[in-house]
Amino acid sequence: MSIYVDADACPVKEEIYRVARRYSTKVFVVSNSPLRVPREETFEFVGVSGGFDVADDWIAERARTGDIVITADIPLAGRCLQQGARVLGPTGLEFAEDAIGDALATRALLDMLHQSGDFRSGPSPFARSDRSRFLSKLDELVHAARRDARK
Repeated sequence: MSIYVDADACPVKEEIYRVARRYSTKVFVVSNSPLRVPREETFEFVGVSGGFDVADDWIAERARTGDIVITADIPLAGRCLQQGARVLGPTGLEFAEDAIGDALATRALLDMLHQSGDFRSGPSPFARSDRSRFLSKLDELVHAARRDARK
């Protein structure tokens, strides 16, 4: 089991490191720009370059059943779910395969409204409760993945 982090705008990297240390889990921190990651064997920075979705492509090509992907990117979440990975957003909401179509449709609608100027607000600010919910859910997903690996 590995954790893949879509890291460019991820606000919960420290929480991911904390959970990964607890379970000695490998973490791939994938980004288009240089990021500092802890100098420990279980953490690996993967710098990608070349285009808009290169980090997403790198993650989607590797994440499989038993892995966990951390991203707020709905299309990436859909791709990883198709590969059997569990996907968690930084606010602690788990993406589910049966709901990803609705999430993609909502994203497309909001994008269209933004472009037309009819909708101006963005996402809610990241809150302490989001961080807490994320930590709890990540811990739960790691337990589930470890249980599944023992079967």
